[in-house]
Amino acid sequence: MPGGRLTKQERQQIALGLADALPYAEIARRLGRPTSTVTREVMRNGGPTAYRPDLAHRATERRAHRRGPAVRSGAVAAPQPHGRDAAAVADYEETLTTVLMGSGLPRMTARVLAALFIADAGSLTASQLAQRLQVSPASVSKAVSFLEGQSLVRRERADGRRDRYVVDDELFYQATLAGAQANTQLAVTARQGVSVLGRDTPAAVRLENIARFMDFIAESIARAAEQAREILHTGAETSSGGPAGPAADR
Repeated sequence: MPGGRLTKQERQQIALGLADALPYAEIARRLGRPTSTVTREVMRNGGPTAYRPDLAHRATERRAHRRGPAVRSGAVAAPQPHGRDAAAVADYEETLTTVLMGSGLPRMTARVLAALFIADAGSLTASQLAQRLQVSPASVSKAVSFLEGQSLVRRERADGRRDRYVVDDELFYQATLAGAQANTQLAVTARQGVSVLGRDTPAAVRLENIARFMDFIAESIARAAEQAREILHTGAETSSGGPAGPAADR
């Protein structure tokens, strides 16, 4: 039933929809479910290319058995500011986590980043993250170290003793530039192969084409990031009035 756990038949319908290359929203519409439910189900169980309904159903039953009676996460139990619906916040946090996992982040890392994203302050201490996610401080520390390496989170000293982990506007700009630099490095490495393999060989031609492609991508990303940088610093009063672009018409 809508709002309850997915049935085996619904999971089979999801698999059929994926095989037909239907968007998640269309699959959800046919099931009478929220799109976030279908997105979370697929990404939690192998992604669109590896989703298997029987395996997904068994995995869900195992998770439910381990948890015992359903207990909502700390995000639901904790009082919510601004009159927010706690259950809706928890559901959105799980959906955001699932999407971040789809971009390549490990689950715990995605959970930490999602928690930081939806915190109004944009920052939480290690103990706050551990309590919110109901995990060990060691798990939080490992996830944060990964995010720091990707330039997605920075660490600040809070009240002289504790570390506070922060996501802010500028970090996304820096992370995007880091991605562009990684593409540039790939282009450089590909061109090293050209000289090693012989410029006129098929393998060298392939590597040169890859290098040219990655050069173009890296330059485009860096240019777009610079042009769009001000969007990250748009105030709430501007963004609430509609989409704010990088002032291309000035």
